[in-house]
Amino acid sequence: MLAPVSFAAHAETTTVRLAKQFGISYLPMTVMEEMKLIEKQAAAKGFELKTEWLRFTGGSGMNEALISGNLDVAAGGVGPMLTIWARTRTNLKVKGIAALNAMPLYLVSVNPNVKTLKDFAAGDKIALPAVKTSIQAVTLQMAAEQAFGQGQQNKLDSLTVSMGHPDAQLAMMGGKSEVTAHFGSSPFQEMELKDPRARKVLDSYQVLGGPHTFNVIWATEKFATENPKALAAVLAALEEANALIRKDPAAMAALWIKAEGAKMSVDEAVAIIKAPENEWTTTPKKVLAYLDYMHRAGLVGATTKDWRDIFFPAIHGASGS
Repeated sequence: MLAPVSFAAHAETTTVRLAKQFGISYLPMTVMEEMKLIEKQAAAKGFELKTEWLRFTGGSGMNEALISGNLDVAAGGVGPMLTIWARTRTNLKVKGIAALNAMPLYLVSVNPNVKTLKDFAAGDKIALPAVKTSIQAVTLQMAAEQAFGQGQQNKLDSLTVSMGHPDAQLAMMGGKSEVTAHFGSSPFQEMELKDPRARKVLDSYQVLGGPHTFNVIWATEKFATENPKALAAVLAALEEANALIRKDPAAMAALWIKAEGAKMSVDEAVAIIKAPENEWTTTPKKVLAYLDYMHRAGLVGATTKDWRDIFFPAIHGASGS
């Protein structure tokens, strides 16, 4: 007589480990953390879920943590997400969960001789989160190709250095380092441009031909399939956070300033949050434009014509691109 076989149901995780980076573009994540929205959404669905929050200065470090199993949900620019999506299609199958926003990125310089990309010289150094892989680095390559011609996308790569946004801002504005330009994000780019020495050299919306997703959140297929309730709570919390940002930008600005210790006024933060070019949405925008370039340039080994191939099904109903 055969012994009965028992199949133990897989228990979902009780703790979700999430990461974010620096800047007001991560406002939805800060709202989720400070207001415990993931815990709230889980409780509303009848289960308990805790969160652990980590901080990184770039997407590459988050991807390493994700691959090693030390992180569940990463948040960063489109570039690092597309990089790990392409690299893990046959194993971990990392995909996006949703967008955090659509926001332009500015390349700012304090070198008075630099007014366009063609003015950068050997003495300039351009700080960005991660050479080659960050969304800023990819956008710079796309812009270089537009400015200098086909095959010239790497023309400015030798001038780039990896640096977190806070350090890059200090290095450039301090005037005592070799850094003369910073391809950053909000609020660093707006704070830099308040200085009369600073000049906007490039706007990523011009490079992409319109609004594009800046930040996204992503996870492995294993986490998504084994923890559908937790994943749903994260996405619901993100939707709630964005709704709160749109409804009460002043309150969310004050919350972010306190949580981050940001050295700016509530009015300054609100101006960024409410700027018409900034959209707080989970809908992916122009992600395929980045992927098309990255594949053509050899930065990733896979491509697709359907943005839904890059994201988990929960967001497929959005009108993404």
